Amino acid sequence: MKLVARFILYTVFGWKTVGSFPKSIKKYVIIAAPHTHWQDFPLGVLTRFAEGLPANYIGKASLFKPPFGFIFRWLGGTPIERSTSSNKVAAIVDIFNSKDAFILAMSPEGTRKKTESWKTGFYYIAKGANVPIVMIALDFKNKEVKIAEPYYLTDHKENDFNFFHIYYENIQGKIPENY
Repeated sequence: MKLVARFILYTVFGWKTVGSFPKSIKKYVIIAAPHTHWQDFPLGVLTRFAEGLPANYIGKASLFKPPFGFIFRWLGGTPIERSTSSNKVAAIVDIFNSKDAFILAMSPEGTRKKTESWKTGFYYIAKGANVPIVMIALDFKNKEVKIAEPYYLTDHKENDFNFFHIYYENIQGKIPENY
């Protein structure tokens, strides 16, 4: 699968990967942005397979229903019911704490539509599980998937978010006006 994904991503689509995923760190949260188009998901999946990354993701429960739900699970997905008020952050932190290795990919915007601010769940998951964040930029202008070095959160949320926003400020999504 790795060779097929590499061929499609790098040769057919003409993308390249800049940077690499940490090999020595077994647990971390990936934030992938900007998330402006449905093509971001297949691009992320191709990158996952091309780089041999055993990443997981959380998706809305409706994606995991028959007839195609098994595909989303095979791609590393876990369904989550977004309409309930249960503590999703604590549940995901428990998953991190119960495993020797776990990589979770998330979109900080939480949607493909333009938002004024990011969701904060990824931050509290990383904080609660005491794991770093690896930023991935989906740069459609340059056809690059940019992978940053792991970032270890500080005790200053505002500074952490400023760091994230600076990293992504010159990245162009598929639909720039949605970011």
